[in-house]
Amino acid sequence: MDLHFVFWLFGAFLCLSVIQGAPVSENFVVSVSSNVTVHSKHAVVLPCWLSPSQNAEAMEVNWFYRDQFDAPVMLYKDKALDSVSQPASYTGRVSFGQKEATSGGLTDGDVSLRLVNVTLADAGVYTCYVSSEKHHDRASLNLIVTQTGEPPLLTPVIMENNKVNVSCESDGWHPQPKLQWSDGSRALTPKALVYSKASTGLASVHSWLLISSPSTVSCTVGLSGQEAIEGRMRVLTQTPNSQAQKDSGSSATGWGLFAVALVALVALLGFLLYRKSRGKGSISQTDDAEGESEKLLPNGLLSIPDEAKDNYVNVQPLNGDNEFIKIVNSNILRDAVDAPAGNTITCLTAVTGTPGFSSGKHYWEVSLVTNGAPTIPAKQSWWIGVTNMSKIPKNYNRSSTADNGFWFLSSTRDNAGVLRFSSNPPTYLYVSDMPRKIGVFLNYDGRKLQFYDAENSRLIAIFPVKFSGEVFPLFNPGTGDRAPMTIIQKHDEPSDAGTVDDKTVIE
Repeated sequence: MDLHFVFWLFGAFLCLSVIQGAPVSENFVVSVSSNVTVHSKHAVVLPCWLSPSQNAEAMEVNWFYRDQFDAPVMLYKDKALDSVSQPASYTGRVSFGQKEATSGGLTDGDVSLRLVNVTLADAGVYTCYVSSEKHHDRASLNLIVTQTGEPPLLTPVIMENNKVNVSCESDGWHPQPKLQWSDGSRALTPKALVYSKASTGLASVHSWLLISSPSTVSCTVGLSGQEAIEGRMRVLTQTPNSQAQKDSGSSATGWGLFAVALVALVALLGFLLYRKSRGKGSISQTDDAEGESEKLLPNGLLSIPDEAKDNYVNVQPLNGDNEFIKIVNSNILRDAVDAPAGNTITCLTAVTGTPGFSSGKHYWEVSLVTNGAPTIPAKQSWWIGVTNMSKIPKNYNRSSTADNGFWFLSSTRDNAGVLRFSSNPPTYLYVSDMPRKIGVFLNYDGRKLQFYDAENSRLIAIFPVKFSGEVFPLFNPGTGDRAPMTIIQKHDEPSDAGTVDDKTVIE
């Protein structure tokens, strides 16, 4: 044989070896990673490879989900992907991936599966099955899908004994998250810890803590091995400033002036709307202490409940002889030009409304912005709530607190970002964004007065109240604001049923 021909054959063999990749053996072992974890909506690679390493281009590769062998997630045969039997839920979402950056893919025996836009339904056991003309083998791995829930929402419920029940709730987790309370130096034991699951399979956690002394408390929620999300509330033993103490009308002895400062460390925009759209399921696990779980906020309460909207009532201010109040179109209030000067709000600019209530559930909303005039800031000085007075006397000189029949939420221009409730001592709520529309839900028989940020459908606070006799809506437009206070009317006409109209204010 010619020597040149021999060298040519040898060179051709070497080239062919390079083209074919790793040599093919009669036997091989399919290897996989045991568990793979991925966050929902992300992409993931399920590692699977042949040992010893060899070219798998001419082999058949099947990826099965659980025991669905007749409907492979991905089927590779005859050197091409075959999607005839592929479940529709995997269409366009699967391909070959690389178990590591230096992998040579099929030529090196790397038959890993890449899955994009992972959902909770993708979680489970996957089997990698590889066969050649002379051998076959399989191995299975478990895909764990996690989902980070919403930032914890802390909501205060003011008690009559100057204690505060703080609710911490977070939705949208998978698997079930851990919730922990802390005062910065030690862990705190909550009154209750309740888990529930929605129809989507996502878990929610809800806990309750009773605060009776000055402290800073935080509620953290998170999954094992991942960074937790924190919400925090500060409880002080003094008012935010001396002016607030002056407005409170109460003594500084004993407990002093009690304030609750709600500091949101994470964005909560859209949380409750998202929560409401998902709904709640049954309780799956409860860690309860002495039956305290009944004090937890009922499902759906953090957003404006349907029972509130179903009991919407058109309330109107009494157009009396208050010289410091101007009433426009029977439902728009503003302070008169010669209203008392200064930032202090008193009963001089307060009016009651109709109708009065002695039973049942009633809901109304008050806008604090000027429609059609976005450059005018939202009203900063106001009272909104109820009172047991049908009409406030001109010479009324007692303090406007719950002890004297005034239950309202308020804001003043000199305390930006602070909401005040007329408890005695008063309660102060620090908020990151001042509400532009207030919803008032009076549950007379249930002895509760609830205030909502109606624009964002977010609960502000709940105040247990023991009413006696008839109570009336209370309004106070304060002093010095360009923006009016508009009591929103719900139309009765069929075409407008179920809608609420903010009447445009004419300056």
